[in-house]
Amino acid sequence: MSAELDPARIIRVERTIAAPREKVFEAFSDPKHLDAWWGPDGFINETHDMTFSVGGLWRYTMHGPDGKDWPNWIRYTEISRPSRIAYEHGGEMGEPAHFNGVITFEDVNGKTHISLVLVLPTKEDRAAKVEFGAVEGGKQTLAKLERYVLSR
Repeated sequence: MSAELDPARIIRVERTIAAPREKVFEAFSDPKHLDAWWGPDGFINETHDMTFSVGGLWRYTMHGPDGKDWPNWIRYTEISRPSRIAYEHGGEMGEPAHFNGVITFEDVNGKTHISLVLVLPTKEDRAAKVEFGAVEGGKQTLAKLERYVLSR
């Protein structure tokens, strides 16, 4: 098994949404959509700039329910519309990526099965993200995505 797919280093969150995958994919491609749903419950997203293309950057701040601000950046490494987005994800600009992400969108009889996979550098990094609440946060984020897509 390749190190990139080592289960000791990955976090996977999945959900099936009763909407066409083109519509679900579109919710990832524009900050007006992302700011409406991205992040766990209680977090508000603010995009500073975004270029949705391979090599492009999405720079945003997640404002936590406790008032704490979480700077983030995503650099897109692959965009295959409407089936896959791959990216590097970091915090402060200038820092190296904290992990790599892959989002896949599979058509299942007109519904979309979405899979969000985070690949952490080490199993210890994965354990720290799980302890921090990444799995529950991912589930909440995909639930918010579903509510958003179905309301449009």
